[in-house]
Amino acid sequence: MSTLKNLTRDKLASLSLVVIATIVVVGLFAPFFAPHDPNQVDMKLRFAHSSWSYWLGNDHLGRCILSRLIYGIRPSVLWVLATMLASVGVGAIVGFIAGYFRGKTDAFLMRVCDVMLSFPGYVMTLAVVGILGAGLENILIAFVAMKWAWFARVIRTSVLQYTEKDYVKFSKAIGISNRRIILRHIVPVTFSDIAVIASGSMCSMILQISGLSFLGLGIKAPNAEWGMMLNEAREVMFSRPELMLAPGLAIVIAVSAFNFLADGLQVALDPKRMKSGKQPQMTEVEKPAYEYARG
Repeated sequence: MSTLKNLTRDKLASLSLVVIATIVVVGLFAPFFAPHDPNQVDMKLRFAHSSWSYWLGNDHLGRCILSRLIYGIRPSVLWVLATMLASVGVGAIVGFIAGYFRGKTDAFLMRVCDVMLSFPGYVMTLAVVGILGAGLENILIAFVAMKWAWFARVIRTSVLQYTEKDYVKFSKAIGISNRRIILRHIVPVTFSDIAVIASGSMCSMILQISGLSFLGLGIKAPNAEWGMMLNEAREVMFSRPELMLAPGLAIVIAVSAFNFLADGLQVALDPKRMKSGKQPQMTEVEKPAYEYARG
């Protein structure tokens, strides 16, 4: 409750949370919000302008742009969100095991992470897509395969800060199980770092999935996706620039909302980081995470 209260004090973060919640709800219940079938072709309405029936007009196949924009939330945001949660889940398990037990276990797991992180993310994503073929599912698999190692390393660094605390040592001394110590004493204090890193990473993942779809490597036609919509409108970008405006603004709004939410979460989960109205001071754990997530 205190975290939510602190978050609501930040108007920009609160607005971002409302925007994200709205995007998620609209995406989940797309059939109820979309005025038309997003894949219905009507060449009579090819490049038609906005009207009461088609608020954002029609594309090169006469399809409703608004409906395609709404259905595009699913691959552009919802599936990316699910992929991010899967990556964080795998990374958290590895990170907690490595940071808590340390020793040979830590050394082995971190060497595996080093191997995974030694390859550029985009290059490995393209390699996975090249092996498995183009498609949204293969891109999401590539994201999980590449990003869990980063989350694992960052979470492990955060866990190391608390494993030597007196209350953790005392818990071990009186015979409390490792599982209970991790769940009761380690997870709550590292949750702020995990939440901030995860929300910040969503920005780069949305941009990456849109960029790959723009290049024709993402979701397959006729399904709607924001990056694909940009690619489809590219040929008429000078004569009909508004066709690129809708998906472009959707990407900007979604990325900005997650970006501002990450900043708000950082303060809400640890209000002491705010000093005299200045920008929140990032920990040594969050600095490389932010550079990776936003770069």
